[in-house]
Amino acid sequence: MASIPTPAAPLCATDVHRTYHLGGHDLPVLRGVNLEVAAGEKVFLCGQSGAGKTTLLYVLGGLEKPTQGDVLVHGKSLYQGAAKARAEMRNRTMGFVFQHYFLLPELTALENVCLPAMIGGRKAEARARELLDRVGLTPRLQHLPTELSGGEQQRVAIARALINDPGILYADEPTGNLDATTGASVIDMLLKIVDEAKKTLVVVTHDQTLAQRGDRRLIIKDGKLIAG
Repeated sequence: MASIPTPAAPLCATDVHRTYHLGGHDLPVLRGVNLEVAAGEKVFLCGQSGAGKTTLLYVLGGLEKPTQGDVLVHGKSLYQGAAKARAEMRNRTMGFVFQHYFLLPELTALENVCLPAMIGGRKAEARARELLDRVGLTPRLQHLPTELSGGEQQRVAIARALINDPGILYADEPTGNLDATTGASVIDMLLKIVDEAKKTLVVVTHDQTLAQRGDRRLIIKDGKLIAG
């Protein structure tokens, strides 16, 4: 069973519920999730399609408010304050990698990586160049997303997620749009960066082989987490 969270961990979810209201009916997706993720831990969330993996990741990342319960990030509540405070916490302490990359098409690779820092009022071109070099894309700094392969776009997304030096990284099916070889290369790079920088990582994946590469695999079933 997932451990009962304590404020000591960088990421704790306490009795998290999420219910959707569709067509006059309630659809409970998360039913009292408790989760504690230790500093530097790599946790992989698995489960059947529609089980609520992405919903849980979005709640943990401050992107979707729970119906009940709370999430603590470095001991601070993510949902008891105002939406602006939550957005600021998200920008400072979290990085996100999504299946569909979500790069702005009119911006170059370098500009896309700089964007979260600019939102936070910081200039970060030098760091963005360093990160793009770290993911092997120095020759592609000035290319638009349409000029990059899927694997290259995901590498840009990883660099963007790291620009503010967040303590926690979230990845939602990071290899879902990539072929097996490219996906393996991207996840190898992500895990290496996470290990070297001692980041906390939470990954949603349907890939059982990939899920075995974390420190812990959890399965969401019937709206709750169980050990994998």
